[in-house]
Amino acid sequence: MPTATRIDVLLSTLNATDVGTLESIAAKLRHVQDALAELDQPELAARAGEAIAALVRGDVAEFKRGRAFLQSKIGHLR
Repeated sequence: MPTATRIDVLLSTLNATDVGTLESIAAKLRHVQDALAELDQPELAARAGEAIAALVRGDVAEFKRGRAFLQSKIGHLR
């Protein structure tokens, strides 16, 4: 899959983290984290891990900040 298409999929996945169970949202973020690692973006993958940790501990504000950061930085990868 071309990189631009993969980035669009990642952005769509992040946008879909507004709804669902905590488990499904965490699974979507893990998918994003794995894809970023495959795209040789270890810093962004680590930030995705931080967003997952925030979600698990119930820190909604930090989760939202992490997600917004990822959306911004991933958008610049195009």
